[in-house]
Amino acid sequence: MLTNADIVDLTGFRHALHRQPEVSGRERETAARVASFLPAPDAVVTGVGGHGVAALYDSGQPGPTVMIRSELDALPILELGQIPHASETPGVAHLCGHDGHSTILLGLARLLARNPPAHGRVVLLFQPAEEDGSGARAVMNDPKFTALTPDWSLSLHNMPGIALGHAWLAPGPMNCASAGLTIRLSGATAHASMPEDGRAPTGALPRLIDGLRTMGPGGAMGPGFRLTTITHLRMGEPAFGIAPGEAELWVTLRGLGDEDLETLLEQAKTLARDEAAAAGLGVDFEIHDHFGACRNDPDATAVLARALDANGIAHEPGDLPMRASEDFGRFGAVSKSAMLLLGAGRDHPALHTQTYDFPDTLIAQGVAIFHSAIRELLG
Repeated sequence: MLTNADIVDLTGFRHALHRQPEVSGRERETAARVASFLPAPDAVVTGVGGHGVAALYDSGQPGPTVMIRSELDALPILELGQIPHASETPGVAHLCGHDGHSTILLGLARLLARNPPAHGRVVLLFQPAEEDGSGARAVMNDPKFTALTPDWSLSLHNMPGIALGHAWLAPGPMNCASAGLTIRLSGATAHASMPEDGRAPTGALPRLIDGLRTMGPGGAMGPGFRLTTITHLRMGEPAFGIAPGEAELWVTLRGLGDEDLETLLEQAKTLARDEAAAAGLGVDFEIHDHFGACRNDPDATAVLARALDANGIAHEPGDLPMRASEDFGRFGAVSKSAMLLLGAGRDHPALHTQTYDFPDTLIAQGVAIFHSAIRELLG
């Protein structure tokens, strides 16, 4: 178990991380701080998939590899919470709790350094770029990851709206797949007094918006769930004398599974091509923030459930699966993986809001959950 001194150290470290946040793909200093705070790992691999850090605790005996993952990145949001350890970087803040998740792994590292696993090995992965969906793919594509490939992958995410210290956990779908699609329409400008001389996207945009909304109506979670959300729209120049010749529309697409999302992406592109052709416009696309679906393996879920029970932590399926996406799901392609949601409090400020802060009381609880899971799998 962690000592009181451990808790003080870890809480102070979490606050230090919170003061110096870095956004996706730029977590250089965060990664360096994490690596320097690791207690006696058998090996540390840095620069994994960007600024990722992997700490290895190896028994030296045959056995499976268990990976526990946290995230390094913060969000490009201005923090407004009145806390002593508030962000010192304007417009950037840890408003999702990744500072807390990484601190949990550092607490777990202390226990592993004192009492290594009897068999196999543990990989503590501090993943970069989770918020934009690029980090897990980059980690898995990095040759450095080959030697670290896990048999089991476990993680948690704190979740406001759930009672503090309680958990949601269930096998099967956990998080939706999602992608941001940028649709650019190109025509020709004209004088505002003679719009017929140009090719404007004015008529195509409303039909495109209506069509996108119809193909992803949302509703109850379940097989075939799809949701489209228009997030940004821009057309022409901010001038009264010019009929617009181009437009840009951003839409976030979600599906319960990867196939649902891919089908929705192709349907959205087909709709945009058809509307562009009807209006005599060109069209092109970009895809951003592409998250794979996250699905909890039944065996890995059972391991986490027993770890929760061993620590007296109440848990239930709750409202799973979630509409929100999570980059962790990609590790399910190479391992038995599962994630749980650990309650941050029913009335706690929501994730990604300007007054959110990770509850420090979850540090010890998160460490205990993962430590119990490792002991079951590795002894």
